[in-house]
Amino acid sequence: MSPSPPSPKAADHPVLAGVEYHETILEAIGRTPLVRIRRLSQDCRCPVLAKMENLNPGGSVKDRIGLAMVEAAERDGRLKPGGTIVECTSGNTGLGLAMVAAIKGYRAVLCMPDKVSSEKVNLLKAFGAEVLLSPTAVAPDSPESYYSVAKRIAAERPGAFLANQYFNPANPQAHYDTTGPELWRQTGGRITHFVAGMGTGGTISGTARYLKEHEPRVQVIGADPVGSILKHYHETHELSEAHTYKIEGVGEDFIPGATDFALVDRVIACSDRDGLNTARRLAREEAIFTGGSGGMAVWVALQVARDLAGDALVVVILPDTGERYLSKVHNDEWMRDNHLLDPSANTARDLLSAKSRRVPALLSVQAGEPLKRALALVEQHDVTQIPVFRGSELVGTLYDSDILRAALGDPTAVDKPVEGWMAAPLPIVTSAEPLERVTRLLAARNPAVLVREDGAMLGILTRFDMLQFIAGGE
Repeated sequence: MSPSPPSPKAADHPVLAGVEYHETILEAIGRTPLVRIRRLSQDCRCPVLAKMENLNPGGSVKDRIGLAMVEAAERDGRLKPGGTIVECTSGNTGLGLAMVAAIKGYRAVLCMPDKVSSEKVNLLKAFGAEVLLSPTAVAPDSPESYYSVAKRIAAERPGAFLANQYFNPANPQAHYDTTGPELWRQTGGRITHFVAGMGTGGTISGTARYLKEHEPRVQVIGADPVGSILKHYHETHELSEAHTYKIEGVGEDFIPGATDFALVDRVIACSDRDGLNTARRLAREEAIFTGGSGGMAVWVALQVARDLAGDALVVVILPDTGERYLSKVHNDEWMRDNHLLDPSANTARDLLSAKSRRVPALLSVQAGEPLKRALALVEQHDVTQIPVFRGSELVGTLYDSDILRAALGDPTAVDKPVEGWMAAPLPIVTSAEPLERVTRLLAARNPAVLVREDGAMLGILTRFDMLQFIAGGE
């Protein structure tokens, strides 16, 4: 069952007598709360609750299995005092094991794919673990894969124990003993749908077994990133070719023994774009900070909830904190560089900030100025449209084609006021305008829009600016 809450205990120091406290950080694992997803689920008739595993002391659901696998190995005699814990991990299980190793006095050697964020690597080292990185784009049976490296280290080092989370029965058992009972108690047995990301399969399998023993009608839905083979295997029992994807810590290119596919009713695939942008929306709209796998799980939970009646109750596992992904999913530049940024999750100000790194945000002329002033701006900055102001009032627009035509047709035109070639003013949006609406304006025969904030004009956004922002170009 779940670890008991802090309570007065027989203390080894008289001052602690009667004080409620945990003897070590390991006793704080589990008993995470359920939090309702409100804004993102506004179009759902039933509530969607998130199990906040990011609030575990190590910041992820993997704290549960880190402790459980070590304790099982101690009981079985596979791990003895002074031994070394070895594991292949995308980071979170490694942190759970590193925490246990630090408390219990073991060494920890953790093998990871090189696609993991630098935050995860540095975090593991902070707990005293040795970290070895391996290439991501190799087959699991390659000698270079992080699976193979972990096996080799475990075989070569005396007293080493390979945690082997993918095939360790203590992995799903930890969730049968803790996560499942917690969900059943927290929901009063009213949970109807359980959603979890699929990686090792321990979370979904152990929790599902407990829930279905208490209510066989509970539906269990796995979330799998596009590129992983788990959805296809669940539906066909056939292996398929895996493809690379950006969401970390979920999906596989082989079949983990810790997964009991018979307990999973269906698997829904989620793209990198949907999963990662949902993680960003959770932070901005729900103040829930999670990584890409959490965004993926919530995206799948919302797909499920939209088809359900109001008497259903969907619970989704939020597996880890977003702090490990500040350089990736929660970094605008990384998202743009990987062509994953969702314009609907950003505002006109976001796009202007990105543009200002390349050129001045707003180039304009005043009514009455000579056309050669506008011509100089076109030549210097390669712009195609220039707003015309009379004081602070927007009165028109100059286009490069009209400026060029005038200059070529009449050499004296460049000395005449710009009003003679001025077209209608461009549309104006506020800096808080969602890029989704800005995109619609640009697609509706408007080559550009102006952005205003607190009465002042901040800049101009063009179709080219929008394309560069989404695609990550410079």
